[in-house]
Amino acid sequence: MHVRLLCSIAVLLVAGIPSLSAQQATKDPPTAVLSGGPQVGNWAPQFSLPWANKDGIGPVGNPYELWRDRGKTVVLAFYPRDFTTGGTAQMRAFAERYDTLFGPDVVVVGINTDSLATHGRFAAKLGLPFRLLSDSGQQVARKYGSKGASGFPRRTIYVVGPDGRVAFRNLRFDETDPNDYAELGAAVRSARGS
Repeated sequence: MHVRLLCSIAVLLVAGIPSLSAQQATKDPPTAVLSGGPQVGNWAPQFSLPWANKDGIGPVGNPYELWRDRGKTVVLAFYPRDFTTGGTAQMRAFAERYDTLFGPDVVVVGINTDSLATHGRFAAKLGLPFRLLSDSGQQVARKYGSKGASGFPRRTIYVVGPDGRVAFRNLRFDETDPNDYAELGAAVRSARGS
């Protein structure tokens, strides 16, 4: 048993050396896909964050709290920044396809590190029909495996079912890929039971 384990470890180490050498030879920094955050079927970590929408900044004493939406399907969309090409494309697509992608009984929130003032301007410019949450220290992004090394969250999506459990996650959401939107729409419909 121990011999088999040691042999397996040795094979993995030897197999990893050529790829490491190839990476060093090209001077590219190593890349990794983080797989942290809650798995499908696990309870969604609770959080509370300040928010803004197209009408302005939400009341200080009334942050968005995930637990308040128990019984509803919730989409958590982590994205790096407002007013960037990718952030604008993703949030605009969410707004334009809101009724078909989510529906009126689904709660959608965008989450990144931008200030509430920036969120308010961004939401107003795009006419977003949902709130944008400010996670300035990436504490919530960390809970959801979405914390980026650059100081901004990675583009990830979670669908939380009415029972409070993660029904779907995409840790590498591509804002330009129609298949990612189709998968998200299917996951939302499944979580809603429709």
